[in-house]
Amino acid sequence: MTSPEPTDEILMLAYIDGDQEAFRMLFQRYTPILLRLLRRGLSIQEQGQIQDLLQQTFLQLHRARNDFRKDATLRPWLITIALNLKREYLRKAKRLKKQESLTGEEYIADREHPLERAEEIQLMRRQLHMLPEKQREVIELHWYEELSFPEIAKLLGTSVSAVKVRAHRGYKTLRARYQSFKTS
Repeated sequence: MTSPEPTDEILMLAYIDGDQEAFRMLFQRYTPILLRLLRRGLSIQEQGQIQDLLQQTFLQLHRARNDFRKDATLRPWLITIALNLKREYLRKAKRLKKQESLTGEEYIADREHPLERAEEIQLMRRQLHMLPEKQREVIELHWYEELSFPEIAKLLGTSVSAVKVRAHRGYKTLRARYQSFKTS
């Protein structure tokens, strides 16, 4: 009979006590989850940043390891670190993009091509990032991580009804923005 796998929290506490194997196990366990989460909303050109964001997430985990409370759950803490790093990266990228301007040729080429499905998807992603943080976080976890509302509530430390309200408001805003775009 095999022994059950240690929980994330047991591994984290072991890592805090100096067990490097526990960190390796956490890294292996969370890398696929974090990569999926970090990949969402990034353009093809930004995909190279994913590994950097992943490494920064685990670096932040390492630096803040002594702040981990023994009664806390690791998953929401680690996902929050990753999402915060991703938001910070996107904010910086947005500021840099504002500084760059389109040349005349790029503007004309952009206006000559009809809006295709891929552009609509990009539009929705941009609109998603414009939502209030709490609504965006719930929708990202629901859409991209395919978590149920009870799972999201547990992860965020809030009630299922609060999660549903955030999702409903976010979806309503996205729907309205999409409709206004389609009619313009």
